[in-house]
Amino acid sequence: MALLVMMLRKMVKNKWLELSLLLGLVISVGLASSMPIYTNAILHRLLIKDLELLQTDSEQYPGVMWTSVYSTSELGAEETVKRMREADRYMKETMLPRLDLPIKSYMIERATDRFKMSPVDPDRVDPEVNRVADIVGMSDLEAHAVLKDGQWPKKEPVNGTYEVLVVEEALTNFKMVVGNEFVISDEGANPLRFKVVGVIDRKAYDDLYWYNYLSSYRGSFLLPFETFEQSFMEEKLAFVRSSIWYTAVDYNAMELSSIGKFAFAYNGAEAFLDERFDNVSMKAPALQTMAGYYAKEEKLRVMLWSLNVPVMIMLAYYLFMVSNLITDRQKTEIAVLRSRGASRLQIVASYFVEGLLLGALALAIGPLLGLQLTKMLGASNGFLEFVQRAALKVKLTEDAYQYGLVAVLCSIVMTILPVLFATRATIVGHKQQMARQHKHSFWHKYFIDIALVGVALYGLQSFRRRMGDLQALGLDASDLQIDPLLFLVPALFILGSAFLLLRIYPFLIRLLYAAGRKWWPPSLYSTLLQVGRSTTQYQAIMVFLSVTLATGMFSASAARTINKNASEKILYANGADIAVKIKWEDDAPIAGAGEDMDEADSGDEEAPAAPVTPTVPIPVVKKKVQYSEPPFLPMTQLPGVEHAAKVFVKKDASVTVGKEKETITMMGIDTDDFGYTSWLRNGLLDHHFYDYLNLMASSPSAVLISRSIADRFHLKPGDTLYAGWNGVESAMFNIYGIIDYWPSWNPNPNFNDKTPSSGSAAGNAKAAPKIKYPMLVVGHLSYIQNNMALEPYEVWLKMKLEASSQQLYQAMEDKDIPVSELTDSKQMLIRVKNDPFQLAINGVMTLGFLISIIISFCGFLLYWVLSLSGRVLQLGILRAMGISFRQLMVMLVGEQLMTSGAAIAIGILLGNVTSRLFVPMFQLSLQSSSQVPPFQVTFDPRDQMQLYMIVGIMLAIGLFILGSMLSRIKIHQAVKLGED
Repeated sequence: MALLVMMLRKMVKNKWLELSLLLGLVISVGLASSMPIYTNAILHRLLIKDLELLQTDSEQYPGVMWTSVYSTSELGAEETVKRMREADRYMKETMLPRLDLPIKSYMIERATDRFKMSPVDPDRVDPEVNRVADIVGMSDLEAHAVLKDGQWPKKEPVNGTYEVLVVEEALTNFKMVVGNEFVISDEGANPLRFKVVGVIDRKAYDDLYWYNYLSSYRGSFLLPFETFEQSFMEEKLAFVRSSIWYTAVDYNAMELSSIGKFAFAYNGAEAFLDERFDNVSMKAPALQTMAGYYAKEEKLRVMLWSLNVPVMIMLAYYLFMVSNLITDRQKTEIAVLRSRGASRLQIVASYFVEGLLLGALALAIGPLLGLQLTKMLGASNGFLEFVQRAALKVKLTEDAYQYGLVAVLCSIVMTILPVLFATRATIVGHKQQMARQHKHSFWHKYFIDIALVGVALYGLQSFRRRMGDLQALGLDASDLQIDPLLFLVPALFILGSAFLLLRIYPFLIRLLYAAGRKWWPPSLYSTLLQVGRSTTQYQAIMVFLSVTLATGMFSASAARTINKNASEKILYANGADIAVKIKWEDDAPIAGAGEDMDEADSGDEEAPAAPVTPTVPIPVVKKKVQYSEPPFLPMTQLPGVEHAAKVFVKKDASVTVGKEKETITMMGIDTDDFGYTSWLRNGLLDHHFYDYLNLMASSPSAVLISRSIADRFHLKPGDTLYAGWNGVESAMFNIYGIIDYWPSWNPNPNFNDKTPSSGSAAGNAKAAPKIKYPMLVVGHLSYIQNNMALEPYEVWLKMKLEASSQQLYQAMEDKDIPVSELTDSKQMLIRVKNDPFQLAINGVMTLGFLISIIISFCGFLLYWVLSLSGRVLQLGILRAMGISFRQLMVMLVGEQLMTSGAAIAIGILLGNVTSRLFVPMFQLSLQSSSQVPPFQVTFDPRDQMQLYMIVGIMLAIGLFILGSMLSRIKIHQAVKLGED
């Protein structure tokens, strides 16, 4: 109890340190608890978006579960009705509760056998028409239908005649009008009479009640459901052949837990009905969409952990540093307690209880913080970019608190470690340690820094080996098992490298001191001595600043790189902002008549000189299709269009060099328009993209060829080749340049298209497959059209920055431009940004960057305020010796530059190096190994400017606070504090 009271008093005494420790705990718990919240929210958004897309593509509501049974005569009417009643109870009492979703529509439809219907009054209808109809009962029909003609039928038969409804198509099908009466005329069937009294239509065309088109009831008489149940289910006047149970749920209310419930309800209903009926049919369009979600959840969870590992390590070090500061201030008390008989276990237990109290507070506050962080992440549209997007559906779950609890326990361990080290020393040992500030730290003494760097470099080598396997075997990233530990190595590299550089840094300070010891002014002389002799004292803050800033830069670079490579992949593949294919008019024969026309033509042109036996086929000469080019000017006048270009692409062309021939892709362009319209990243070609276009423009027959063609035929600029395709005569081209990349052309080999190698060893049955690289020839469109053929080309459009895709689409529709295919890069980029993994990357990287800055700012102020308060005696003595306030400020500024400034420089250096080495690792999780253009690490100057501004503000505020504290130091009070 005495230790507990002492612990509480100590916490009150060190309230600012304890609050700083609590801050780190709350952020750690909030970050950990945000992972399951964010994962569920992102996957929920993806689920809803995919279901909306399913509805758009299939024009069918996704939240539908349709179940149908068909009974056989062998089962008998009595048993059929009994089993259908059991199914009714199961659907309502078991299946619907299992779905656990808002029900938007639920209906039962039953139908009898189909009977031959004869008119009661043959004079009013055509008696020769064959009328076969079934009797159908649909629950709640009147609430969802509207009368177009006639009246609603009565619930009871009128003079033995049942009143029924029909749809409008039934009037035509049966050649009848409202008021006609019919009687069942099949042998052995009850001669029931039916009178058509009304024609119905849907009340609303977006009503989910109608799972079928009305035309599907054109052969049915619709009886009121209550009448159907009484007459056919209870009285069994006719055999009930089928029953349908139709349910529509609100899919917008679905969550990840709904996937399992939906599948469980579906499988349960299927098993129940299979036991009772031989013919069962079920449909649930959403199930196929839901099927892959557990794998997506697992992959996203691994991705989130991987992305958060550097931030977690940074927070762990922050907790260790603050705890170490607390312990350092209390080492004398700990040593006194040990000297007076307190055991290490008792002291550690008191600090453990302190950690539990702070951890309980963090566990209460942290998940709420995680909830707010998740909402912020949902608004991220890119790195440090936020938009007014529909809010993520977030809520606290049991998983969030479980993650938070694990974070609390790990944090307590980090805060207990300094106490364990401190309890090993007695009061004498503690005084000895205070006099030996130059001793090596734990990390340096046991070479943990070198070990961490070694592990990180091994992980990097493992990554490069995996990437080599991907490229050599032609695999996608999903074909290899991804090791999440590969994403831990950047954090290990940052931490290990920071300690490794700080192992060298004291020698640089001593070298600087020795180089100018005869010339340094007293203030700088004192600063160099202070920093050079107290390396362990400054090590914590220097490592902390280095790690946090490097982590922030790594997060920024990773997010920018992933976003930019994803957008560049789309722009390169499409070639421009928008690519449009327009339908051309032609004289090609109509399908089905082409063979006759071809045979007639061939008979006229090539009549045989002698009789031909029927077994010998007559050669067919296909007529060359003539195309009519649509006007190009309207495309350039569309709203928002800045430039337009004609781009002809022939993928089944061929090139001939000497006697050798290869299949190629041929592209025809107008060099000027193509240069203004198309997109290509700088640095992909040996010279600028425009230089190649200018080179081509000097000659009509000039072409650019891919390096694969140059290597295959040993060609060089100045050589000639022939190119063409089936049905046209090849033309000669002059080679003006060799290219590795070109807009919309993928130079990577298709590993599914492998041809056997022509090995030198004859009879080698297992020759190694030879990879076939794509080939490209780029020439002038006018030259190709004049010398080969006029065929349909694409139109590429470059849009203005503020242009709207919707306005462009509407203008195309208004001008009747016959678009057969359109690819919009802008809309594809929007879909990529809404991808759950892209959202996770942008959100988590933004969060990591912001947390790095906040934590580094808090740690910086906390450390220097505590450091200054611990050196009041030293600074007071310096003032008593005649050092002016200005000189003391110069000393503090120099000390800041040599510690915090050096740490910031190290952090920026490590951030750049780590990004260049480890950001390409994200190719393994993003399946970017085959990306064109190649994956490239990106640094945005805006991020570095923001970082420099924040660091500058942080240093300025820190110096202002330290100066304020320094100005309030009273010499006589400082000297009275103790002995030097």
